[in-house]
Amino acid sequence: MAEKFTVGLIQMSCSLDPRDNLVKAETHIREAASRGAQIICLQELFRSQYFCREENADLFELAEPIPGPSTEILGKLARSLDVVIIGSLFERRAAGIYHNTAVILDADGSLLGKYRKMHIPDDPLYYEKFYFTPGDLGFPNFDTKFGRVGVLVCWDQWYPEGARLASLGGANILFYPTAIGWHPSEKQEFGAVQLDAWRTIQRSHAIANGVFVAAINRVGFEGPLDSGLEFWGHSFVSDPFGRVLAEGSADKEEVLIVECDPKRVEETRRNWPFLRDRRIDAYSPILERWHE
Repeated sequence: MAEKFTVGLIQMSCSLDPRDNLVKAETHIREAASRGAQIICLQELFRSQYFCREENADLFELAEPIPGPSTEILGKLARSLDVVIIGSLFERRAAGIYHNTAVILDADGSLLGKYRKMHIPDDPLYYEKFYFTPGDLGFPNFDTKFGRVGVLVCWDQWYPEGARLASLGGANILFYPTAIGWHPSEKQEFGAVQLDAWRTIQRSHAIANGVFVAAINRVGFEGPLDSGLEFWGHSFVSDPFGRVLAEGSADKEEVLIVECDPKRVEETRRNWPFLRDRRIDAYSPILERWHE
């Protein structure tokens, strides 16, 4: 059975300068490593503010190739600290083809692989379909030095199909780099229930699949005061039965450190054998958009 591993979740605010954000992320990664983290995950699109609040073609200049400058820097950092780093980047694949991509740098600094965000939202202040082509790599797992992991990104966290497929690959933990927050006009009326739904859906993935789940969100207000986003933080780790092991605040930069024991995966699945009792012979209609 796999050994225990310790994760570090970096919850931070972002400025308009990608260089400043990279320096801040490096500082927090070093802190996480010094506190014993072995697998360290950054929030969604950590190198910039959340630019999808508007449709602006000039913002494609934020994109970069993978491998590229960020993976080179993160790879060197991973190697020097002997840690795994999961980073979320705006990937320029080719002219006119861009992805919202998570990269996995193993502890030797190598680019172990990448995951391209599969579910792309298009909502007020979340205009991601303008920027991102849907992912085409499926829901892979990655064998890092410290454990087998699955990585999905933000809007993916609302889809049980993605969590199930990533879990069926054998991952002990699913990471969700995230950028989600409140619209100023909605917070008073809907804020509490929105946050609760976000937390609940990810805890449900942990329960249904018997895996650890880690959600990493940003904090801070970005954009105009009357039409920006207040990112709600609350990064957390859930164990395989949905118990929250650690959770960040709504408004502070924090580094969460959590030890995860794969034995909990084994114990949970023995006592609640949801995977055993799946009726895979009966699920083909799920491939249809709708039942008429």
